[in-house]
Amino acid sequence: MRLENKVILITGSGSGIGKSTALLFGREGATVIVNDLNEANGTETMMEIQAAGGQADFIQADVTNPESVMRMVDHIIEKYGRIDVLFNNAGISGVGALHEIEPEAWDRVIQVNIRGVYLPSKYVLPHMMNRKSGNIINMSSCIAEIGLARRASYSATKGAVLALTKSMQVDYAPYHIRVNALLPGTILTPFVENYLKTSYDDPEVAIASLKKRQLSEELGLPEDVALAALFLASDESKFMMGSPLYIDGGVTFGKNA
Repeated sequence: MRLENKVILITGSGSGIGKSTALLFGREGATVIVNDLNEANGTETMMEIQAAGGQADFIQADVTNPESVMRMVDHIIEKYGRIDVLFNNAGISGVGALHEIEPEAWDRVIQVNIRGVYLPSKYVLPHMMNRKSGNIINMSSCIAEIGLARRASYSATKGAVLALTKSMQVDYAPYHIRVNALLPGTILTPFVENYLKTSYDDPEVAIASLKKRQLSEELGLPEDVALAALFLASDESKFMMGSPLYIDGGVTFGKNA
């Protein structure tokens, strides 16, 4: 029960990494506030946590909308009195070299992946500052550190999130608030599986190509990232501040011969 008595808000936790993290946090004793734009997915995550004996609530909110995020945070504070951990997990992918991306598609990735970190943090931080206690986890990506073909918009946002994490840590360290970032590699989420099926004639060939980038020669699973998030959310990581945590199968710092 590494998260016992902690109230934790996880954005985008209706599926993928967010859902795996929510389920794990529930098993570890946290009261998990599930957030997602998709009501059916978010409700399902909440019910799975509860069915396993955990404590969970679901709030539908759009992390790109200030009023929506403010209502969500106000509701949590009114009902639970605090937010101990905020996991800014919500995000979308973007595919294409810079000249191929239409402005609307570019703006959407920027909105969700950067504004979707900014707004929940903006409205949660004053409550953490008042309590002089808090923990924020931001979802970046190993793509913030490496070049990858046709991922211009996505890499721009994840680099921004990593830089923002470091800046936030400096600003909020005096309030005993920790801010760290997760940097996953290619994780086999339902989103990635669907992308491979719809974008390639042979998804198995595409998966084999992705595996070659990994020193592990395997793709990561959502549970791999959830375990790293658990470490950052727990008091075991109390000496980590403004740090990137890589869960990438060796992509960032390794190279196959």
